[in-house]
Amino acid sequence: MSFDFSKLLSVAWGGWTTTWPTQLLALIWLAWLASWVGASFWQGRTQKQVMTLESGRYRIPILVGGILFTPWTAEVLGEKPLWVFSNTGVYIVALIVLAGISFTWWGRLHLGQFWSNTITQKEDHRVIDTGPYGIVRHPIYTGLILGMLVTGIAVGTVTAMLGAILISLGMWQKGRMEEVFLSKELGEDAYGAYCRRVPMIIPFLSPR
Repeated sequence: MSFDFSKLLSVAWGGWTTTWPTQLLALIWLAWLASWVGASFWQGRTQKQVMTLESGRYRIPILVGGILFTPWTAEVLGEKPLWVFSNTGVYIVALIVLAGISFTWWGRLHLGQFWSNTITQKEDHRVIDTGPYGIVRHPIYTGLILGMLVTGIAVGTVTAMLGAILISLGMWQKGRMEEVFLSKELGEDAYGAYCRRVPMIIPFLSPR
């Protein structure tokens, strides 16, 4: 008995496109995910990283948030959107999400080989404080949080919005853990000074 992968793909794709306000948002996020995973091979050699058990402090809220964020959770709970955006509203949301995603890619490309999906110290690691890192200390998280929160609002279900909030909190926690780790590894004089100079997640706010 052969496995019909096309049927599984049809069910998965149908879930996203029938419960989200438009196929456009689903396409944007799927394209981002595919490109992000594909680029994961481009990174430098790791010298040191945070232990797996410690990383649970940010992985768990992101995982739970991700489950709540999916359309299947709303379907199982029989949940309906609290509101429905017009076509114009959806296009505005899509532009904001694209802006957030573009900011994540600007941050990743600017970081280059120092990027990692986990909290690590790479070979020859140094403080990067130019480009988007001169605006916020975690531009990748800034872009993702913006995109997730706006998408959750556009979807309009309580579970999607709660999922977006949990994912955002997980990213904020990961950012805090990164800063403690890098302050120890790169030195308080270097990374600590950077933290006192540049806002963490939200541009134009006071640092720290």
